[in-house]
Amino acid sequence: MRKISFALVILVILFITGCSSNKETNGETVNEKETETITYESENGPVEVPANPERVVVVSTYAGNVLALDVPLIGVDSWAKQNPHYDLEGVEEISEENLEKIMELNPDLIIGASTTKNIDKLKEIAPTVTFTYNKVDYLTQHLEIGKLLNKEEEAANWIKDFKARSKQAGEEIKAKIGKNATVTVIENFDKELYVFGDNWGRGTEILYQEMGLKMPDKVKENALEAGYYTLSPEVLSDYVGDYLIISKTEETESSFMETKTFKNIPAVQKDHVFVADAKGFYFNDPITLEYQLEFFKEHFLDE
Repeated sequence: MRKISFALVILVILFITGCSSNKETNGETVNEKETETITYESENGPVEVPANPERVVVVSTYAGNVLALDVPLIGVDSWAKQNPHYDLEGVEEISEENLEKIMELNPDLIIGASTTKNIDKLKEIAPTVTFTYNKVDYLTQHLEIGKLLNKEEEAANWIKDFKARSKQAGEEIKAKIGKNATVTVIENFDKELYVFGDNWGRGTEILYQEMGLKMPDKVKENALEAGYYTLSPEVLSDYVGDYLIISKTEETESSFMETKTFKNIPAVQKDHVFVADAKGFYFNDPITLEYQLEFFKEHFLDE
């Protein structure tokens, strides 16, 4: 009996020691590291998410915010994949409708928009957080994503620096073109022509919010509240200010730019038209914003 008891004690000690050696890695326990979480207060209530996510899938809009905070992405939507300023080498293109593909990637966090399809099913794959576009301003949005990813300080520091640099650039631009000069931002997409307010990407947040440049009265009247406004090429001249920013792709049908109506617009005749690549201009995340800021500095100040 004593021999059996002694052997049993030895087995227990070995089991405990083995568990301890398996758990301890560089002063941290593997299990604790794998299960460490924080609670993010989303717009739909608290969500338990990884404290240090390592396999993030973004199904809509916010890939650039995640990239800017140096958090590993494993899957993004097709719009993000088209952005030439995102480093997405090795990142899979996914769709909110292809749940099997997302499941195969084994994400530890999924980020999407409030309009994303299959949200309930995505929640079964991994913790899922969605945001309503323009529910908060674009910089607060980045800060919220910073909170979600446990990178709030990094997000806050970038915001402070970006606002200062944008304001300085705006002062320089207004000194050159005049403080009352107006700027219009348009894009032709899917056979429609749009003019934008101050919160719908395409650099509008920088131009109007941070730099304090002015928009024409017609744009303010029709696009400011809604974010954008659809118009016909025939009335474009009513919306174009002293300067015109055109966001377009090579594939975009842009025959309106060859018409007499367009060429007679004063901003066009004065060569105050700056054409940007829409694929790198759509969004308002830090990576896109940095590109937009340099674009405006180059075109307004070096023209």
